[in-house]
Amino acid sequence: MSASLRAQCVLLLGLLWSSLPAASSCRIRIPPHDQVARVARFVAHQCDWASMATISSHKPVVGQPFSNAFSVSDGPEGSGSGVPYLYLTRMEVSVQDLQMNPQASLSMSLAQTEYCRQQGFDPQSPLCAHIILSGSVLEVNGTEAEFAKKALFSRHPEMIDWPSDHNWFFAKFNITQVWVLDYFGGVKTVTPEEYFQATPHRKHH
Repeated sequence: MSASLRAQCVLLLGLLWSSLPAASSCRIRIPPHDQVARVARFVAHQCDWASMATISSHKPVVGQPFSNAFSVSDGPEGSGSGVPYLYLTRMEVSVQDLQMNPQASLSMSLAQTEYCRQQGFDPQSPLCAHIILSGSVLEVNGTEAEFAKKALFSRHPEMIDWPSDHNWFFAKFNITQVWVLDYFGGVKTVTPEEYFQATPHRKHH
């Protein structure tokens, strides 16, 4: 192979490599499954939305579980606090449920990220790590509201332009129990203390 042809091949390979999707060169590396609290913190930080189940206060399903999707953030990218924050309006049906009963559960799954697709895991597979948080939703004010604003607006910039006449407010999910499913053998539990003491792993390039 001549030097000219070799140079052309190298250039072509470089162009092909640079055209590959970012996901192929940036894989999410989940913590080991025996570090349960770390896994929980990792999932909570990776996920930008959650399914929140409330106890319905609306006919014809009064008293029944009612699940709805919400944008969440536990902090700006790479600076997770572990606390899922939400931007809510009392015009929303689930928020009206919370006004009657603030108890809820919040589910987040790595199926929302590239991780499970990259690994070939079905969203229902235990290996596609997901967490269920038990607790309640509380409005936040002052410095915590400022942090919630930074956490949410940095990851959901569209929120900045949402209609001001909806009387939006910042809230947090107050965690009382953490449930983790990331491996075979059944669900594992983590106390809030263990959860907040853990440090989530980051993406590795």
